[in-house]
Amino acid sequence: MNYLIGDLQGCCDAFERLLERVDFSPSRDRLYLLGDLANRGPATLATLRRLVGLGDTATCLLGNHDLHLLAVAHGTRKPSKGDTLDDVLDAVDRPAIVDWLRHQRLALFEHGWLMVHAGIVPQWDLDTTLALAGEIETRLQAPDLADFLAVMYGNTPDRWDPALAGDARLRFAINVLTRLRFCAADGTIDLHSKDGQGEAPPGLYRWFDAPGRLTAGVPVAFGHWSTLGLIDRPDLLSLDTGCVWGGQLTAMRVGPRGEREGLFQVPCDQASPFH
Repeated sequence: MNYLIGDLQGCCDAFERLLERVDFSPSRDRLYLLGDLANRGPATLATLRRLVGLGDTATCLLGNHDLHLLAVAHGTRKPSKGDTLDDVLDAVDRPAIVDWLRHQRLALFEHGWLMVHAGIVPQWDLDTTLALAGEIETRLQAPDLADFLAVMYGNTPDRWDPALAGDARLRFAINVLTRLRFCAADGTIDLHSKDGQGEAPPGLYRWFDAPGRLTAGVPVAFGHWSTLGLIDRPDLLSLDTGCVWGGQLTAMRVGPRGEREGLFQVPCDQASPFH
């Protein structure tokens, strides 16, 4: 059985309860974590150790908080207020955990679902999305990772152009796959609107409502946007239901052809004070 799971953000106890709720068996089941595995929750180290221990049973996407952890661990970015990363940074197995993290995915397509952490601009089709994710994954796994992490952050370029190259191309793709909420029909992305804003600002669309979206015929599952809550429609699954903010941790069981087979939710014990 296959389970698509929303943002963990270091909520290991809720994750364990969810696994118990679905009667998880590593010999039978596959887990797909939609990014933001780390940070803001009370047990990032325990969460990452659990995921590492699951091996091939768990396929994990990287979210913006996971990339932030990589950057902090490599000394290219300072910790932010509200980070709960010290347990990882001080751990004896920090090198192994950080190395595991940089080998995770940015997007994948399995069981009929295109999975990303945040979103997709209208101009990308399925193949383009997966190809760009692959470019980022290759760069994150390169020996000079710290050099890339130093130039990974920034809000430019803000519009897709197939001619984009080098760090600018990868920076745009990372922003789309790990940070996107709103965009324009021409592929211009907005990274300034507040997290809590569910309705699009004037001239913009929630990325999945953008006209002409080339992935409109492909079911997409994503996390990242906790204030949306659960969206469960034939072509879309929004599964970040705000566990770390005192909400729930959510999983959708899907069949081999992508058919929904059940929704599972567990409450989270602790709400982060840094919403």
